[in-house]
Amino acid sequence: MPSYCAFFRGINVGGNNQLPMKELTAILESLGCTQVKTYIQSGNAAFDSKSRSRTKLATEITAAIEQAKGFAPLVVLLEQHQLKTIVAANPFPEAEDDHKSLHFFFLTDKAKKPDLAALETLKAADESFQLKDDVFYLHAPSGIGRSKLAAKVDRHLGVATTARNWRTVSTMLELASA
Repeated sequence: MPSYCAFFRGINVGGNNQLPMKELTAILESLGCTQVKTYIQSGNAAFDSKSRSRTKLATEITAAIEQAKGFAPLVVLLEQHQLKTIVAANPFPEAEDDHKSLHFFFLTDKAKKPDLAALETLKAADESFQLKDDVFYLHAPSGIGRSKLAAKVDRHLGVATTARNWRTVSTMLELASA
């Protein structure tokens, strides 16, 4: 049975799209997911599912949340082995000691015509980034909150993303492996 990690965009942010993790757990279990574990309130869940189609399962999760809560969040669903590969491919291992400076932007689809040159002009002197497959890695030592580049990632990649810092990504991998 595949183990999955779900990363939701825009849940419990700024008082909008409220979804307590107990309710998220119940929704996932109603879809046949087992061993559900959540991490922090921003929408991260690890679970097992008999479903072999990530796309179908992500669509079912979004529809179930919309039915229960009235909003349809974007969800990026990764199998455990995919997340493990993404973590291993981190181009900024020196940043792993500062979990707040290293961010993973999970793309909902392949970036067909990413404008990396535009992102290059937006980055601060201490920022570095790299696009690898379906992940945009950002090392922002001064913080993501002030990063002009971070605010424009979706626009210049041409695809929706949801971002997580190093601590969240590594914790989610641990939860999926447990």
